[in-house]
Amino acid sequence: MSSVLMSALFTESFTTAMVVGGVVAGVALMLTALGETISERAGVLNIGLEGMMLFGAYFGFVAAFRLHSLWLGYGAGVLGGEIGAVLMIVLCVRLGLDQIVVGIAITLAGEGITSVLQTAEFNSSYPRLNAVPTISIPLLDRLPVVGKSFFDQPLIVYFAVGLVILTGVLFRRTRWGLNLRAAGEKPEALDAAGVSVVATRSYALLATGALAGLGGAYLSIVATGTFTPFMTQGQGFMAIVIAMLARGRPIWVLFGSFLFGISLSISTAIQLAGINISPDVINMLPFAAIMIALVIFARRSYLPPALALPYVRGQR
Repeated sequence: MSSVLMSALFTESFTTAMVVGGVVAGVALMLTALGETISERAGVLNIGLEGMMLFGAYFGFVAAFRLHSLWLGYGAGVLGGEIGAVLMIVLCVRLGLDQIVVGIAITLAGEGITSVLQTAEFNSSYPRLNAVPTISIPLLDRLPVVGKSFFDQPLIVYFAVGLVILTGVLFRRTRWGLNLRAAGEKPEALDAAGVSVVATRSYALLATGALAGLGGAYLSIVATGTFTPFMTQGQGFMAIVIAMLARGRPIWVLFGSFLFGISLSISTAIQLAGINISPDVINMLPFAAIMIALVIFARRSYLPPALALPYVRGQR
């Protein structure tokens, strides 16, 4: 085999591994960042995404493992994410406590509680689920590199992309989207129009919890097939960065999640390519990518004026 052909095969396999890994890692980020986009539009900064993802990952995995149903697992993951969302609603939206402090507390609680529950449920073992079946799109799945990566995926991946498109339509074409924007930019105007700011922000947080929990369930059921403590490894915080850089545009969330997903998948691609690099350097790459993105695009990011500010009726 000629050196040119070997180089071409190496390049194709490395690129394919990068793209596949980007899709696998990007879906959980996309769902979670989409939820954060919704809550930020309503004026709620959700630092507790990491905890919501872990709740979703644990309960989703246990349900799928015990009940032998992927969709019951996804549903349990959604409910797991809502645990953190309800706490945020009660403490931040209703009582007006600091969103950052409460969010950090939810993240720490998610890490600690799911670790304890995992040990109590499975002792020191880490059972695995079977591989999730995929659905291929005829003709498109035959495209080189991107065919198997984008068009031969589990049904939940297509569902996630559909949610991004649906959210974009709701933002632009519905009164719900207008109310969300008003809750984050001019909550007193929304209140004067007869729409409850508390209710609007509560609905937004419920949607955020559901999406973060589903992202966590995807991570444990599809991406890894198992649950391990602290398995999110900072993806909740990455989702916050993606949401901020997306400037409230769901389609940008999709592309940003894929790009950050590639940074998370570099380790797998490098291992397949046989390149010898320190694991510490590889693990640092996603966070280096975040820093670079913030340096380049932070000035173009947009945050609602009322973000992270509790709303008190009658207060200007």
